[in-house]
Amino acid sequence: MMLETSDLTVKYDLVSALSEVSLSAEERTITTIVGSNGAGKTTLLKTISGLIRPASGEIRFLGERIDAASPTDIVRMGISHVPEGRELFPRISVYDNLMVGAYLRKDRKAIRRDLDRIYQHFPILKDRRRQLARDLSGGEQQMLAFGRALMSDPKLLLLDEPSIGLAPVIEQRIMETLRVLTVDENVGVVLVEQNAALALSVASHGYVLEQGSLVLQGPANELIKDDNVRAAYLGL
Repeated sequence: MMLETSDLTVKYDLVSALSEVSLSAEERTITTIVGSNGAGKTTLLKTISGLIRPASGEIRFLGERIDAASPTDIVRMGISHVPEGRELFPRISVYDNLMVGAYLRKDRKAIRRDLDRIYQHFPILKDRRRQLARDLSGGEQQMLAFGRALMSDPKLLLLDEPSIGLAPVIEQRIMETLRVLTVDENVGVVLVEQNAALALSVASHGYVLEQGSLVLQGPANELIKDDNVRAAYLGL
């Protein structure tokens, strides 16, 4: 198993944001976590990536416990996080934003190889490589945030609401890239999405998070048929 959380609990002051969350994500698969706003999805990703410390429980990556590791060490181990809101550096170029993603790496040949690979996934970034990040469209900025995360050469990619505000054609481009990463490049993906229909359509396995607790899990193609999921998250 690539990623496992066991009884993970996170508290803000005395209020539990996550309560005994246990889940797993396998290699070369897309695992999705769906839920409404405030369910704890973003908190979960931030805790996995070391930005928030859990009150209790464990996180293991490739068998190694990481819940006490620093965010830098977690990136070095092979986990990369695309946060909600993208958090780009708006006043530097597309190229420089991408290179920020490779700041822990030393092999320049491998960095160049991965840069070319990202340009193949998102050709518009090559065309815009000298432009400032702030001058990109929303869809282009999301591609840049995605590409910057890939420049760390991750084994596991955490994505937080990548479809927010995007045109359907850009949504589909990003989801198709996720499929390619898992199948051809051996990258595992944990996808947090409020758009449950989109997330479950590309994932292998899914979890439903409500008010900080997991309430349902299973193969994505079964969850999308579940009456409770359809009523609560698919509007059906």
